[in-house]
Amino acid sequence: MRAPKRKFSGLTLLPAFLSVTCVVFTVVMAVYVLWFYQGRYQEETAGETYDRYYIMITQDDKSAFWQSVYQGACERALQENVYVDWLGNDQFQGYSVEEQMEIAIASGVDGIIVTADESEEMTALIDRAVEKEIPVVTLYGDNARSARCSFVGVGGYNLGREYGRQALEIVREKLAGTKETQILVRQDTSETEEMEVEVGTPQRPIRVTLLVNSYANSLDQNIIYSGIQETIEQDRGETAIELSLQAVDDTNAFSVEESVRDIFMDEDIPDILICLNELNTTCAYQAVVDYNKVGEVSILGHYISDTILNAIDRNVIYATVNIDTPQMGGFCIDALQEYHDLGYTSQYFTADISLISKDNVDEYLRGEETGNNE
Repeated sequence: MRAPKRKFSGLTLLPAFLSVTCVVFTVVMAVYVLWFYQGRYQEETAGETYDRYYIMITQDDKSAFWQSVYQGACERALQENVYVDWLGNDQFQGYSVEEQMEIAIASGVDGIIVTADESEEMTALIDRAVEKEIPVVTLYGDNARSARCSFVGVGGYNLGREYGRQALEIVREKLAGTKETQILVRQDTSETEEMEVEVGTPQRPIRVTLLVNSYANSLDQNIIYSGIQETIEQDRGETAIELSLQAVDDTNAFSVEESVRDIFMDEDIPDILICLNELNTTCAYQAVVDYNKVGEVSILGHYISDTILNAIDRNVIYATVNIDTPQMGGFCIDALQEYHDLGYTSQYFTADISLISKDNVDEYLRGEETGNNE
């Protein structure tokens, strides 16, 4: 008996057709990218010879934070006779970090600097790059399971401790504002006596909310959270403080803004908002102003910009943690150079952090004005 004939419908063949199409498109794109970068690199470096060519890949390419990191990397690279490119800063805006990784690997660069996460896809991409003898440095977000040669970031626990200390300072100021001095008359002696009494004492715990990015490295964020939690628990005394996490959709700037605004639509608005990046800080600041919550909701921000500095000066943002971003960019170049020259490098490079508050914001504002005048 002959086997029955199998019939193939258009729907059956569609997945195979799409797979082939995707492969062809990827190959064509890789060939184009390789041609484009080789041509552009030769034009921009005409007359000069560089020893190596590195690529930096970030998710958010427009923020002042990443621009400063890249500037620091460029300055250090020039000292090492290295050319470093920022892939997402030009024609490749809109490409995901993973797609940019594919492009960098196909281009055969000498090193990759990437804001990573702990996803399996990122692990596979980093390992594939290393297999092709392209060392990878993870920047700000790590992928510890991969074969990356080094991680450049900030000390998450120490950062959390600093946020925790500032949150406690805000709590003390809020509680101090609930006290007033009253003149009492003692009935037995008719003498007057001053006594500090509490008025309007909060009837609920003070709410502290940490904004975490939905698609960011959860391990790094958990370390920061642990630092905040331990600091608050150690020094809060008898004050009731409720610490919580609030996920923010960081797909794009609009989704971040919507996520932050949703917080202010809730009945239980936090007393203190802690932000872990520049965009969240700016969106929180704008929401506090728009919903008329200045003085009620205190913001602890991340990094500096004209907007953030001016908000601190106007007492809308309580303080912000500044990261030495040029140092961070320089560390990335150092790590790649050491790996090429020695075959190994330090597993971790930690950038310095500092606090900017009402007490010292004038120094930074004067610095911005001086820079603009120049």
